[in-house]
Amino acid sequence: MHAWFRTLAVLITLGATACGVRAQDEPGEVPPAPEAYMGRTIARTMHYSGAPWLMRQSRQREEDTRLFLDTLEVKLGMTVCDMGCGNGFYTLPLAEMVGDDGVVYAVDIQQEMLDFLAARAEDAGEKNIRPVLGTAIDPMLPEHTIDLMIVVDVYHEMSHPEQMLAAIRRSLKPDGRLVLLEFRAEDENVPIKPLHKMSKDQVVKELSANGFELTDSFEGLPWQHMLTFGVTQDEEEPGNAGK
Repeated sequence: MHAWFRTLAVLITLGATACGVRAQDEPGEVPPAPEAYMGRTIARTMHYSGAPWLMRQSRQREEDTRLFLDTLEVKLGMTVCDMGCGNGFYTLPLAEMVGDDGVVYAVDIQQEMLDFLAARAEDAGEKNIRPVLGTAIDPMLPEHTIDLMIVVDVYHEMSHPEQMLAAIRRSLKPDGRLVLLEFRAEDENVPIKPLHKMSKDQVVKELSANGFELTDSFEGLPWQHMLTFGVTQDEEEPGNAGK
């Protein structure tokens, strides 16, 4: 890991208590992962050795990544999270979009992915990125801090969706947005393995059972659903959504 990025990671860990982030040596025990959730088989997490695929030249044509970023309506000074950031394909442009007064938390459960991100961030001179090594049940984010969280082709791989959604819910501001991209299971022409695709109905079913409500849906991307959720404003905490 490059020097300034390593120093930043250490400072974040040392200052975890002060800024509201739980210390990463206290993540809690990770329970056994279920094979399925609410009728959906959970896909395995993409290994860091597959990171070059995230940077493939065809990605703009296949996913219209620029349109996705434009549709997010990111503003200067926002606090954004790239959940399951990988090697930072979206993290770096988000860092530019929020500007020097904004922050981008880059969360991944594989340190190797964060190392790849570190190299790219240093080359680009981006210093407003906060790398976070999360766990399968906790992204290790400060509570009620995130204005916008993107989860790009990652949710279907979360091994413990109920616990992760609860942690994500805590990290968002009351008016924060959670934006999920998932390859459309309804479209057989989307050339992605079925295990790595989700229908809109399935996504909405799972998130609605865990304290989120659908606030917007954009179907203008070539292969993916773009679904925006807000935190359900009620007094009862979600839970026991079902397997």
